[in-house]
Amino acid sequence: QVQLVESGGGLVQAGGSLRLSCAASGRTFSSYAMGWFRQAPGKEREFVAAINLSGDDTYYADAVKGRFTISRDNAKKTMDLQMNSLIPEDTAVYYCAARFGVVGQNYDYWGQGTQVTVSS
Repeated sequence: QVQLVESGGGLVQAGGSLRLSCAASGRTFSSYAMGWFRQAPGKEREFVAAINLSGDDTYYADAVKGRFTISRDNAKKTMDLQMNSLIPEDTAVYYCAARFGVVGQNYDYWGQGTQVTVSS
């Protein structure tokens, strides 16, 4: 079992930055690929970014490529999402997720989400 808790959401103006964090507890964090997803009002949840077990391979949705950076610290059992040049379309609830093994489409554990609101 892995428990995930997100933090760092908030209200920011367009063009600003936020850093989201995901703290994990439970089993060996380094055995899990990690990802960030988001869900805007009235829309389906969508993939944002993912990172492999060691942190040296990262993947991004086209909508955030070049603006967001995903990272992880296996010793601290944390994962971060640095979000720069935010736009109103980034407004959503952001979720971190864990998947045992390699990066893939289906995730085993989810956090409760943190709200990010970008004002124009």
